[in-house]
Amino acid sequence: MSSGALLSATGVTRRFGGIIAVDGVDLHVREGEFLSVIGPNGAGKTTLFNLISGQDRMDEGRVMLEGRDITNLSPRRMAEAGVARTFQHGRVFGNLSVMDNVLIGCHTRLRAARPRVPVVAPVLEILRALIRPASVRAEEAAMREEVRAIVATFGERLTPRLDEPTYALSYANRRRVEIARALALHPRILILDEPTAGMNESETVEMRDIVDALKRQGRTILLIEHKLDMVMRLSDRVMAMDNGRVIAEGTPAAVRDDPKVIEAYLGHATIGGGEPAEASLMPGTSRAAGGVQ
Repeated sequence: MSSGALLSATGVTRRFGGIIAVDGVDLHVREGEFLSVIGPNGAGKTTLFNLISGQDRMDEGRVMLEGRDITNLSPRRMAEAGVARTFQHGRVFGNLSVMDNVLIGCHTRLRAARPRVPVVAPVLEILRALIRPASVRAEEAAMREEVRAIVATFGERLTPRLDEPTYALSYANRRRVEIARALALHPRILILDEPTAGMNESETVEMRDIVDALKRQGRTILLIEHKLDMVMRLSDRVMAMDNGRVIAEGTPAAVRDDPKVIEAYLGHATIGGGEPAEASLMPGTSRAAGGVQ
């Protein structure tokens, strides 16, 4: 494991038939660090996140979290280890309320409702759900209060809608619910896959401010994001991928200006009339604001 890294992935490889989607990638994140992974569509970013978070199984490589080998653990065990993630296409339980969706994120921390007794634990869990002893009611009440506090960090977007089914929410609010659910896990590392995908400019700014607040809380965050203005503003470090490989890594400015990154996005190092291509990747330009695809 890389010295001082909270999460360390080495030699991560995933093949689909004759296609190598992720090719020997190394990724290291220190506690409290904000690392963004960028690259054109098809670069292997989401596949890498799927492998790190247990959504898919790697063919080669190793993932360590705080010195513990978590390679190819199931998503459930990843969650228990403290790895929480959101998805490129938001996933919520549409028929459940906002409150119940976020409460699901607390499942790994249940103690009274989920007794740790070998063999008979499932039976005891069912009995406690039916009888609901005082310890179970107290635990549920405490977690409901915690959910209200988490939801409150999203301002008035979710709090008035706590008891509404999530299918009735706007797209942006469903994405907020997904992040709130991940936070309810008390993650050691938070993995965000394009949290602003499909959002308009004002929604993007609001989501950027939410993620910035999470960063200022000292959370360890892994981000995939096409909107480079957000990447440049928030990241401590950036890693760029193309064709399943890491092509650049370093400070946001250094990666933005790296010729290999410019070529990966635009296909060449200069654009018409000899203008430096990196100008098209600068925050504040129309391409950066809309997201490089």
